[in-house]
Amino acid sequence: MVGLLMVFLGGLLEVCSGVSTNRGGYPSFTDEIPFKITWPGAEFTLPASGVLYKEDDFVIMTTTEKEKYKCLLPSLVSGDEDDDKEYSGPSPGELLEPLFKRSSCSYRIESYWTYEVCHGKHIRQYHEEKETGQKISVQEYFLGNMAQKNKVEEAEHVKSVPSKNIEGQLTPYFSLEMGNGTPCVLKQNEARSTSVLYVCHPEAKHEILSVAEVTTCEYEVVVLTPLLCAHPKYRFKSSPVNAIFCQALAGSPLRPLRLAQLDKEQEEQLKPPFSGVGWWKYEFCYGKHVHQYHEDKEQGKNTVVVGNWNAMEHTEWAKKNVARSYQLKEDGVQKVKLVSHFYGHGDMCDLTGKPRQVIVKLKCKESESPHAVTVYMLEPQTCQYILGVESPVICRILDTADEHGLLSISS
Repeated sequence: MVGLLMVFLGGLLEVCSGVSTNRGGYPSFTDEIPFKITWPGAEFTLPASGVLYKEDDFVIMTTTEKEKYKCLLPSLVSGDEDDDKEYSGPSPGELLEPLFKRSSCSYRIESYWTYEVCHGKHIRQYHEEKETGQKISVQEYFLGNMAQKNKVEEAEHVKSVPSKNIEGQLTPYFSLEMGNGTPCVLKQNEARSTSVLYVCHPEAKHEILSVAEVTTCEYEVVVLTPLLCAHPKYRFKSSPVNAIFCQALAGSPLRPLRLAQLDKEQEEQLKPPFSGVGWWKYEFCYGKHVHQYHEDKEQGKNTVVVGNWNAMEHTEWAKKNVARSYQLKEDGVQKVKLVSHFYGHGDMCDLTGKPRQVIVKLKCKESESPHAVTVYMLEPQTCQYILGVESPVICRILDTADEHGLLSISS
């Protein structure tokens, strides 16, 4: 455990050394168990419920500035619940059958590619390029097709429910294998294939959580669906964040000075409206506009309107696209991790003869500094942009998003 804590604290305390610990007989520790360091003052009260703490479960940590901290560790006790209870309801394949029968498709839009999952039928990766004269060229690959109709039934005979670490959460899933995709040149024209992992999420609407190429031309797609939640073995269990309390010893500040300095530097980055740096700067005013501008001492400020907000236009866009996505946490912890908003009717683009438009992606991004912010701009198609804004500030409001991704923000 001392070694684990040294690795965990290493990013904050730089070079650390464990001096004493009286712990023994621990369960195995993995990256599926989340930790968070807190820096209480000399007088503080341990939580009355939840994780157990013992007075002799601690290590002494030292920073490169010779600041010393006594860090109290949680006692990690693995508890088990209702996995082994008898269940006589529908199988996972039967629970997902309505999704397969109604020819439902889910989409995930990334900076260049769009991913289309038509459940129980096929998975397609494509990019549309709008050329002059309204001509549209499409680059596409099929990542998998459902060639065998009995594939779902075969998977039902798996006795144990598989699980894996998905976004830091040990999560049970139901896997659907899809093959016979577009031939892959890098694998001697072997067909592309995909494992679709269906995961329970009670508030989801069959959103695509992630798409990954695990090996060359072999993919993994995670889909969130409420349909599996009726099966007790497919309900994921919340992993509470385990607090590590680090108290300053005599002569040391309450928190490491370098950590406090880092917080101050990152807070300076938050200057509403959100803006990015470079030759072009980007200004985002939520619910108003997205501007791209450059300031020159001689010519002044050159501003291009990338997009303007219209709630009705966004709602129409959201009905055809995924406006919000989830992360696998519950019990009052952050659930919605990203919302996408459409801003249209920007300045006319000379190359396309159409107004500029932008999709703004607001993403919850945890940081040691509560006010850190990251801004980036992509142009996947001519004069059609993606603006990414990532910050812990956004985490506080994302759970208010409705089905169209609209946020409830008090003025």
